[in-house]
Amino acid sequence: MKNKFGWIILSIIAVLVLGACSGTVSPAVATPQPPQRMINVTGTGQIYLTPDVAYINIGVHTVADTVGEALKSNNSQATAVASSLKELGVDAKDIQTNAFNVYPQQQFGPQGEVLKTTYAVDNTVFVTVRDLSKLGQILDVVVQNGANAINGITFDVLDKTKALAQVRQLAVTDARQQAQQLADAAGVKLGNLISLNVYQSNGPVPVFGGKGGAAANATGAPVSVSAGQMVLSMDAALAYEIK
Repeated sequence: MKNKFGWIILSIIAVLVLGACSGTVSPAVATPQPPQRMINVTGTGQIYLTPDVAYINIGVHTVADTVGEALKSNNSQATAVASSLKELGVDAKDIQTNAFNVYPQQQFGPQGEVLKTTYAVDNTVFVTVRDLSKLGQILDVVVQNGANAINGITFDVLDKTKALAQVRQLAVTDARQQAQQLADAAGVKLGNLISLNVYQSNGPVPVFGGKGGAAANATGAPVSVSAGQMVLSMDAALAYEIK
């Protein structure tokens, strides 16, 4: 009987002790951390490229009194243009139709009445020229064979893999050197690299410094074309901790 009462007393004491202990536990308070000291820099890399390909929109525009006549005339001129391109070494896969439109054109009298209706046909092909030494000759020949709309020439570099790797390295190196210069000037030491972002804002940009472009004068002189150079730029944003 005494043993029974002894166990009861011990159990009550244990409950009271545990309750007291749990009542004294206070929640942990987070210690405010000082702001991380960092150096943020942005570096730029640039290299110059020589274009090795050109893209041209070449169009044939015809007008006739009937749709049939306009289509026939346009088809004849467009076929002649395509044939001349192939004769100059342009592959068939590099000649792609990207626009074909047929629409009426009305002439109105002073009272708003329709005096005459003609029909226009526009046929435009997107041409890739891989041999830039023939570009001037190509423009000259297609005009002679019926092309009457040249909507612009765009130069580019087909394979920019190595160039991108090189300009990326230049941008990171420039940013790292800036960070070291700032650290030296401030009398601190660079710590670990916290973040690194490399980005290209746009594609290769033509360098305008002379009389580039394409032009043909009224005397029928050969077309003069200059591919010039293109600049490829990339930025690198780096963040270092300060020791």
